[in-house]
Amino acid sequence: MSEQYVVGLGETDDTRIAVVGGKGAHLGKLSRVEGVRVPAGFCVTTEAFRRVMADAPPVDEQLERLSRLDPDDRDAIRTLSADIRRTIEETSVPDDLAAAITGALTRAGDEAAYAVRSSATAEDLPTASFAGQQDTYLNVIGRAAILRHVSRCWASLFTERAVTYRQRNGIDHRTVGMAVVVQRMVVPQAAGILFTADPVTGDRKAATVDAGFGLGEALVSGLVNPDVFTVRDGEIVSRTIAAKQRAVYALPAGGTREVALDAGRQEQPALTDAQVVELVRLGRRIEAHFGSPQDIEWCLAEDGTGFQIVQSRPITTLFPVPEADDEENHVYVSVGHQQMMTDAMKPLGLSVWQSTAMVPMHAAGGRLFVDITPRLAVPADRAALLDVMEKGDPLIRDALETVLDRGDFVPSLPAPSGTPATDAPAGSAPPAPIANDPAIVTGLIERSRASLAALRRDIGTKTGPALFDYLLEAFDEHKRVLRDPLNMQAIMAGMEATWWLNDHLLEWLGEKNAADTLTLSAPDNITSEMGLALLDVADAIRPHPEVVAFLQGVQDEDYLDALTKLPGGTEARDAIEAYLDQYGMRCVGEIDITRPRWSERPTALVPVILDNIRNFGPGAAARRFEQGRQEAAKKEQEVLSRLRDLPDGERKADETRWMIERVRTFIGYREYPKYNIVCRSFVYKQALLAEAERLVHAGVLAEREDIYYLTFPELHEVVRSRRADGQLIQERKEAFRTYEALTPPRVLTSDGEALSGAYRREGVPDGALVGLAVSAGTVEGRARVIHDMAEADLEPGDILVTAFTDPSWSPLFVAVKGLVTEVGGLMTHGAVIAREYGLPAVVGVDQATRRIQDGQRIRVHGSDGYVEILS
Repeated sequence: MSEQYVVGLGETDDTRIAVVGGKGAHLGKLSRVEGVRVPAGFCVTTEAFRRVMADAPPVDEQLERLSRLDPDDRDAIRTLSADIRRTIEETSVPDDLAAAITGALTRAGDEAAYAVRSSATAEDLPTASFAGQQDTYLNVIGRAAILRHVSRCWASLFTERAVTYRQRNGIDHRTVGMAVVVQRMVVPQAAGILFTADPVTGDRKAATVDAGFGLGEALVSGLVNPDVFTVRDGEIVSRTIAAKQRAVYALPAGGTREVALDAGRQEQPALTDAQVVELVRLGRRIEAHFGSPQDIEWCLAEDGTGFQIVQSRPITTLFPVPEADDEENHVYVSVGHQQMMTDAMKPLGLSVWQSTAMVPMHAAGGRLFVDITPRLAVPADRAALLDVMEKGDPLIRDALETVLDRGDFVPSLPAPSGTPATDAPAGSAPPAPIANDPAIVTGLIERSRASLAALRRDIGTKTGPALFDYLLEAFDEHKRVLRDPLNMQAIMAGMEATWWLNDHLLEWLGEKNAADTLTLSAPDNITSEMGLALLDVADAIRPHPEVVAFLQGVQDEDYLDALTKLPGGTEARDAIEAYLDQYGMRCVGEIDITRPRWSERPTALVPVILDNIRNFGPGAAARRFEQGRQEAAKKEQEVLSRLRDLPDGERKADETRWMIERVRTFIGYREYPKYNIVCRSFVYKQALLAEAERLVHAGVLAEREDIYYLTFPELHEVVRSRRADGQLIQERKEAFRTYEALTPPRVLTSDGEALSGAYRREGVPDGALVGLAVSAGTVEGRARVIHDMAEADLEPGDILVTAFTDPSWSPLFVAVKGLVTEVGGLMTHGAVIAREYGLPAVVGVDQATRRIQDGQRIRVHGSDGYVEILS
């Protein structure tokens, strides 16, 4: 029976996490790494924990109450978790269990001092580090004291912090077990933490050592500031020696105490340079063994036996690095920041976007990146690339310049002979001139529609492996439509005309962002039309109060069928269905094919429809569009009149008139290719889900959404072989949950360094939040911090504050007076539509949704690129 309750530390490894917990398993595996010394000890197993829990009946009822608490109800969690801990600590350890533990102590040495440490089954795993959530007790001496502290470790599974973490991450408290590690105490000369990658920058080649005198508790508790050493390629590249006024030491009779250090010792380094380098070399060996960067707790033993490792856990906050097939340096730029969608994507979404993208893309951390190293390496290409990046997002340019300023990370290479570089991000190639002819846009749209119609017609006859063969052809057609030279010329014509107008009218008239007004209500903008069309839907519903009342309580996705039972319900249903026919393939995060579309989840539109009914009168869409058109025409006449009064004014006015005509001809088309991409992607999705249904019926998959966790080639193979790897799908689901918690950087290097850039501007008021000016004007109002369109509850005059706005957010734009986002650039979708609607907008505001509280009054300076918090 004792083997059921106690396991030697050397007998544990990752296969026994359910028995000895994450820390115990990790330490067991660590003890087998050559050259690594781990203090000897044993584990009290999770079976022992379950035995004690079974002897404490009140815990079951307490856990049931705990599971029903809101994760944000801190007072209730604090009170109930304390009750649970008290119940566990007051439960007597059964005699046979106590005998198993004391027997292990006898074999290890009764009179020795021990560290008693919690080891939860969800702790220190590759995708989730629970550091500090349960308890550790140092220098525990004697059987009774060790048994008492084992009980405390069991109880620490229910600290307020651990309970809140599990509740927020959907981890059932009953599924987590607690083992306890009992290890011989090391009496240290110095102790601290080693990170084998820089935990702040992510740099995998820079190791960081924190060191202090005595036990590591002085550093962990914040009692003293540590010495900090940074080591790269076996050499110390920086050091900060702190004034360590106090230390924590073990007492002979058990327990620990703080000690004031002599003045002469306080500023001595806790480790020599040679010891630091040796420790990092040891850390690299551990990192290689576990296959990922590690957060390592170490002690330098007083008895001269060298470094002892008391814990090693994965650093789970690092953003993963794209895989490369060489050892060269690489610089990657985030696709999500350019697509206004920085959330994690599921594997099928990543794979389909890669398959249809115009340039090679690399997946990491559930996001996509483009390797721009070849362009950066050629000085002539570099300058053009940086200019394009700055127009899209100045923070990306700043991050790239930070890398380039180091001088040695990206080598300078001669331009390749013959042809220009072909791996630049989409949109960086200069366009050939085209005439200001609206028929060009009409023709492009008609070609896209014809290609889409052919896709819808032909895909319906394909199933099984034949479907995947057809989809590969469809992906090629997808890229052919986008690659059409005329398509890119039309896009660039509108963008370049915008830049020309802003640059020249600032130079000639001193007017910032004049193009913002000149592009109001530009024709052929499918995204702005989408927002206005929802106002028309509101017009169809507004006259029917019973329908409005019904919609206010809608929760089921099949509500459209129920509408026909109400007076006016048929008209309402027809209006919503007509809207979904045109725009139902859109959704927030639409570049990920796995995201639910509006036509799949039509309740997403209901809050916006209700806001439009409440905040607008009939005919608002047509009035708004006409008002914008008139403002643009008035602005054109004003600008041309002022230009004619300047020296050489007729020439300047003629050039400007031509550019205004050009921008109004082409700027609306900027949104259409994305619309076509999303339309085609929804067709792909429907075909793949139909195939998934067949796989579920055949018993190959457990549920149809499992295909979301396979890449396109993997899914193709599952369909061909009729076999799926359920464990792989589960691992992908767990990895996706981890990726959701990560914040992707704008720029990422192959060393793992994550760079987000910084604004380098003067003249911004103290306390203002700095961003990028993308739509002119100044507006003051109530901030509505919204993370999901379904949360929309807008009033006239509100300012929308959110992380990003891809085209699906456009219906909200008609109801607000200003826009603030964390992600975006001058030509990203949110900026284009903000200008189209005349909304002052500032994008690229770091952590805007955290720094601005919902309901605060703010002032958005859309011409100068900053936001003031007024109350």
